[in-house]
Amino acid sequence: MPSHEPLSPVERPLTTTADRIADLATRHEEVAHLAEKRATDRQHAKGKLTARERIELLLDAGSFVELDEFVRHRSTDFDIPRPYGDGVVTGHGTIDGRQVCVFSHDFTILGGSMGEAFGSKVIKVYDLAMSIGCPVIGINDSGGARIQEGVVSLAYYAELGARNVHASGVIPQISLIMGPCAGGSVYSPALTDFTVMVKDISYMFVTGPDVVTAVTGEQVTGEELGGPAVNGQVSGNAHYVAEDERDAISWVQTLCGYLPGNNLDRAPVYEHTAGTGTTERDLALDSIVPDGDSQSYDMAEVISTVLDDGDYLEIHPDFARNMICALGRVDGHSVGVVANQPGFLAGVLDIDASEKAARFVRFCDAFHIPLLTFMDVPGYLPGVGQEHNGIIRRGIKLFYAYAESTVPKVTVITRKAYGGGYAVMGSRHVGADCVIAWPTAEIAVMGAESAVRILHGRELAAAPPEERAEVKDRLTDDYRRRFGNPYVAASHGYVDMVVQPARTRVEVSRALMALRNKRQSRPAKKHGNIPL
Repeated sequence: MPSHEPLSPVERPLTTTADRIADLATRHEEVAHLAEKRATDRQHAKGKLTARERIELLLDAGSFVELDEFVRHRSTDFDIPRPYGDGVVTGHGTIDGRQVCVFSHDFTILGGSMGEAFGSKVIKVYDLAMSIGCPVIGINDSGGARIQEGVVSLAYYAELGARNVHASGVIPQISLIMGPCAGGSVYSPALTDFTVMVKDISYMFVTGPDVVTAVTGEQVTGEELGGPAVNGQVSGNAHYVAEDERDAISWVQTLCGYLPGNNLDRAPVYEHTAGTGTTERDLALDSIVPDGDSQSYDMAEVISTVLDDGDYLEIHPDFARNMICALGRVDGHSVGVVANQPGFLAGVLDIDASEKAARFVRFCDAFHIPLLTFMDVPGYLPGVGQEHNGIIRRGIKLFYAYAESTVPKVTVITRKAYGGGYAVMGSRHVGADCVIAWPTAEIAVMGAESAVRILHGRELAAAPPEERAEVKDRLTDDYRRRFGNPYVAASHGYVDMVVQPARTRVEVSRALMALRNKRQSRPAKKHGNIPL
């Protein structure tokens, strides 16, 4: 007796073109679904999300448009777990309604290694981002170059690096390191504007532990060589180290809210009404600077008082902690904050702090983000190590960055502003448009006590021992009165106003509002030659 059960898609006769297309789509979907499930299980077993799960978390729900989904490798000498994809997912979508392009390495397909098809997909999405003027976010989780494709894989690493260079200063570039990133893989993230790593699952180095041991004899683990802690605190390669993948993605989403889509756009403006009167929080600044020169305070409290809602996103929070770099808002408009941190190494300038701040200043200038500088700097860090490691050429990068920039620049001097540190940290002389000083500001070649020892050494030596301390105090007070107070600098026009600390928020707001339509250009040239 014949069965009246409907035929399965495999058994049903395919009589029309539509039937054949539907059957092909069904078969492809079944194969893809099975491969996706197996891949997901493998990634989850490692405590990691899949390439598509990461994209879904990053972008607004339903906004992702995948490109080149069916592209695969050209070689027939080896197979891959899925018929298509080739180790990277590319496309575009939105974050808070704003356009971004994205690529996400798929480690489940040939370890996310780069070959010709992989490279062509990433290059294509980069070219799209440049043509429409939106940020690129790369999610890195790759075994490196695809050995089976030889020199072609190396060629595409170089191609991608060239795209990074050409896009620099045109569109924001952000890298998320969600797994291994070694050898040629690290070059592209190193060329992007911001790099985020994740604890426990990511690492980044040029040569791995085995190679280091073979060449130098040093025994080192992957974590010690290029783990998140090393890159976030020691080398400074990572701008943020996240607790997990969701934290990393959340940080990037917040970061994008401060940035324009490209160098011709402006950063988004958020509604914010700031009063012109002083608040209790403002008044607390009147007593934040300690009486003793050697006593510290937390510059983060000053920053949070001046910025909208006390909120900001710190960049490189664990690297060169004597310097704070952050993105925040004043009256709803994005600003880049550069500040000495007296609570760490007295806020001194050293190699790491100078390079950290210089790169941040140049990024803000490239994307029309005004600079707000808080200065409390005793100068450059002395020492044989600093001199031998290049404090002259590396420390002067910060001077170059400020002098080169054309965005609105407002500087607040809270206390010490000594020697070369004063000149470099956004002073009037390197292009500040408005300089505000607190009454506690000490603007001089050096600190009063050090100056007295040099200027009055003989007088102090000749004074009777019982009177020497009194003579020193008198000479120190006289130096501060004659040279160290902000009114001396103000009399030369180097300081625009001396205000009570509680008025800082209001005066900064007024200054940035006045400078909002600032226009400034530099002499025409191919490019400068920053000391590298």
